[in-house]
Amino acid sequence: MHQAGSVNDTPSETRGCPVPERLVRVGFIPLVDMAVLVAAAEQGFARREGIRLELIKDVSWSNIRDRLAFRQFDVAHMLSPMPIASQLHLGSNPYPCFTPFALGRGGNAITLSVELYREMQALAGLDGSEDALTNGRALKQVVERRRHVGKKPLVFAMTYPFSSHNYEFRFWLAAAGISPDTDVTMTIVPPPLTVDAMAARAIDGFCVNAPWNVIAVEKGVGRMVATKADIWPSAPEKVLGVSPEWAEENPETLSRLIVALDAAARWCDDERNHKALADMMSDPAYLGVPSEMILRLLSGQLTVDPDGRTRHVENYLTFHDQSANFPWISQALWIYSQMVRWGQVAYDETGLSQVRAAYRPDMYRAVLGSSGVPIPSVDSRIEGAELEKFIDGRRFVPDDVPGYVAGFDIRNGIKPTVVE
Repeated sequence: MHQAGSVNDTPSETRGCPVPERLVRVGFIPLVDMAVLVAAAEQGFARREGIRLELIKDVSWSNIRDRLAFRQFDVAHMLSPMPIASQLHLGSNPYPCFTPFALGRGGNAITLSVELYREMQALAGLDGSEDALTNGRALKQVVERRRHVGKKPLVFAMTYPFSSHNYEFRFWLAAAGISPDTDVTMTIVPPPLTVDAMAARAIDGFCVNAPWNVIAVEKGVGRMVATKADIWPSAPEKVLGVSPEWAEENPETLSRLIVALDAAARWCDDERNHKALADMMSDPAYLGVPSEMILRLLSGQLTVDPDGRTRHVENYLTFHDQSANFPWISQALWIYSQMVRWGQVAYDETGLSQVRAAYRPDMYRAVLGSSGVPIPSVDSRIEGAELEKFIDGRRFVPDDVPGYVAGFDIRNGIKPTVVE
């Protein structure tokens, strides 16, 4: 049996080292970004490592959090900020999980109701080809006009308070000059319910992962105005959340699971496998949406407006390339900066150490170090440099979280003073 740091891609059974099959229970939310888990289970990557993956569908991230804490799950498909929030003891059940492996990046989008987008078009003269920041500034005009005439604030949904969706939605709004705390109302809606909530006019927009944005567009109720790639291309999306107790009791199984997920992630990124992957994920046990829709999402071909306008987003979903599985400490610290920015937690040195405990690049290296997989030699880097820029053009230096947060004009209800 191979140990951490000495793994390779040869199936266990062909190495002459048969291992007893271990059951690993995995909670997930039906989103395209759980593809690596599906491939690991359905394509035999887990089985060849002596693991039987039991994928268990759930409806909300709070359920995922609680069921991991209550040992109903061993590991879980988890939002990238959730392990950080858990280590910081945030939320109603702050069970301290961690992640040694990211499940990929991309897939999020911000979708507004068609009625709201048409109002933006009329007010700002949009022709439908505008970039994300221009769309945001058009939304600001609508927000200001609604305030002027005494209308209620727009209501926008994200999937969980400690989520990439929350921070990306807020980042986009603030970059356009809109305070998410004072200019609009932010609420929580589980991913599978977002389209129905928009159709019922309970919300005016949402940020969620695929396929729900495209479903809103194809049902004629939504218009996509920004994607994750527009806001920050390298932003981490979903991660493997791990129970510390389970990890301590099953270190070899966890190592083998990481090996299986690495192989599955590489398989998912290969375009030649996308048709098979889409067919697998269309099963009602997973997404239950047409295979053709999933295939378009995997290729980054998005229908953004009910009128049929499309947009191609390069690397809309990335499961392995560009170190997409590496749990960067600098990305965990950027998430922490947004928690501080929006008043979810105060900055302090204790918080920094807790954030570092949430992401485990050391464990990733120990398991995959001899596998031939390109692995970053450092845990942190400057985020937002070169081709991976943030929508506001700033860079994040992980050694100066307070300075980065202080550089935002809009934070935790604070807006810049306008001099007439």
